[in-house]
Amino acid sequence: MPISQYHHDLIVQYNSSYRNGLTTQEASERRSDSDGLNCIDPPIKCPKWVCCLLPCINHTPSMKQFRLVQPDDAEVLRDGNWIRYDAASLVIGDIVRLVEGDVVPADCVVISLGMDHVEETAQSIENGSSADGVDSLEMTVDSHFITGESKPRRISVDANRAAEPATLYYGSRILEGACVALVVQTGKRVLLAHLITQGRWPPKHDLTEKVKSGDFLRRDDEGISLISVT
Repeated sequence: MPISQYHHDLIVQYNSSYRNGLTTQEASERRSDSDGLNCIDPPIKCPKWVCCLLPCINHTPSMKQFRLVQPDDAEVLRDGNWIRYDAASLVIGDIVRLVEGDVVPADCVVISLGMDHVEETAQSIENGSSADGVDSLEMTVDSHFITGESKPRRISVDANRAAEPATLYYGSRILEGACVALVVQTGKRVLLAHLITQGRWPPKHDLTEKVKSGDFLRRDDEGISLISVT
């Protein structure tokens, strides 16, 4: 499936490669330069010995919901090969592939829809052929547990069959379809981590419009946008 100029420029901005992803060395260096592992603190933080004495803490509604949105692993493009990797090891700039049933392992921007991450030729696009097939041109994602949105969001392609600009948030779930996405934020800087820190999670109402308006737009030390709010 072709990728748009917007997505191409975004990949360049994050110093990644759509075809090969990051190298093992690049990922290791980025992990060392960042806040560490792609993990976030739970809504109720307590020492292990306290949780042992008061196990009811782990059964509060917020802690139960927190466990539901935790990713286990992810399919990541590393050194040009797709591998299953611990989600905690993802770094900014990683290229990941998400399919139905997956929990989104980081804040990501959809780059292309379907399983195939290799760009098609102009001729195949003109002929209407695609390795992914018609069913791959849409994807449905549920962010209810993250932003409180009332309905799952459907992501499709534009007139050129490139994926529409769309952000997937850590903890959301893919209900239908598949995509290749670029990791734009990890760990304590993902939207969910900020909502927890600000006491806005679990969401009591739909926060989608506030997210779109830029209320949760964050920037790194160089002023580069870390969360797309499309």
